[in-house]
Amino acid sequence: MPPAVPSVSRGEPDAAAVRAWCFYDWANSAFATTITAAVLPPFFAAVAARAMPPHVATARWAYASAAAMLASALLAPVLGAVADRLGRRKRLLSGCVLVGSIATLAMAFVPGREWIGLLAVFGVAFIAFATGNVLYDSLLPAVAAPSEMHRVSARGFAYGYVGGGLLLAVNLLWILFPRRFGLADAEAATRLSFASVGVWWLAFSLPLFRRVPEPPREASAARTGMADVLRGVLATTRGLPRSPELFRFLLAFWIYSDGIGTVIKMATVYGSEVGIGRNDLIGALLMVQIVAAPASIAFGRLARPLGPQRAVALGLAGYAAITLFGFYLSKPIHFWILAGLVAIVQGGTQALSRSMFASLAPRRQVSELFGFYSVSEKLAGVVGPVLFGLVAQWSAGRYAVLTLLPFFIVGAWLLLSVDLERGVRRAQE
Repeated sequence: MPPAVPSVSRGEPDAAAVRAWCFYDWANSAFATTITAAVLPPFFAAVAARAMPPHVATARWAYASAAAMLASALLAPVLGAVADRLGRRKRLLSGCVLVGSIATLAMAFVPGREWIGLLAVFGVAFIAFATGNVLYDSLLPAVAAPSEMHRVSARGFAYGYVGGGLLLAVNLLWILFPRRFGLADAEAATRLSFASVGVWWLAFSLPLFRRVPEPPREASAARTGMADVLRGVLATTRGLPRSPELFRFLLAFWIYSDGIGTVIKMATVYGSEVGIGRNDLIGALLMVQIVAAPASIAFGRLARPLGPQRAVALGLAGYAAITLFGFYLSKPIHFWILAGLVAIVQGGTQALSRSMFASLAPRRQVSELFGFYSVSEKLAGVVGPVLFGLVAQWSAGRYAVLTLLPFFIVGAWLLLSVDLERGVRRAQE
């Protein structure tokens, strides 16, 4: 492995390091699209859990997903703190990639009805995926100068949408037309899809480990015992309110991410409820991956004239419009339009949120604080879906859609109240 190039957080970004960092988004987004979103859930219901009632299979999938999410949320700040103290973010990230890609590959070999085994390897892979993202995000200041972080973060999301969408398209072709690719049936094609994600994730992660610099270990972080790490995490938790801009940003992010997460989780369910067919749902999902890539880059450029807060607030206004439009959804063309609007605002709001948080986090704690960012993002998917489900149960899905409006309105208001410049100065001090 060649020697790490020097950090550029205070200078001009190294183009090769930026590309390598972005390629990790390309690498791991295949897990998000093929495994967590499009292919594994229906495979679990149709194959691994076919001997149990559908509602039981759905419940067990939900419990396993929630357990994996909770475990990654609890682990993320601790792993981030260890990375900061040891100065080994890349080494820990490489461990996450190796464990995650092997677990994903193992999904292809789980016997047909071994649903416990499938959920177990999925849980391991998801925890590796989620905690690895914390370490990956914390490397952003190592490849991008402060003035370039918004653009580089948006570029990473664009790479992710293209990479995840490209492999998903190939996987869906295998599953829909297995005989044309020399495969026995859709189940064999699905298993090959799982294996392809594991190989894809590992192979396209290699540029990051070769080109992205390892941020130096802080001289003051001499103690590395686990007890010291845990005490540090607790101290950071208690100290968050004493960093008002960072704390306010986290609160705003928690609120509007809950709305965004609910849109992502409930879109296809709501579409099915109003009569949108499977082909339209899958086609719209692929379209989101394609349109979101250039839209993310455009948002990254929009951050310079508008400022990142106003750019994200503009995206949240778009989500509010999407919510209102969703209330009147009734035809497949409506769902395609809705998906296109989501594609325009989704990547940009997420990318600029990531880069704003990176600018607000002190360099000596950036991995640990991204762990808290990850916790906020994970827990953000709780309130919105529960509220959506309660309203849908007692009235109708159309009225449940309107419950998302407050998340975007309140989140945007809180975000615009953050004094970003003061928060950045405090982080640099």
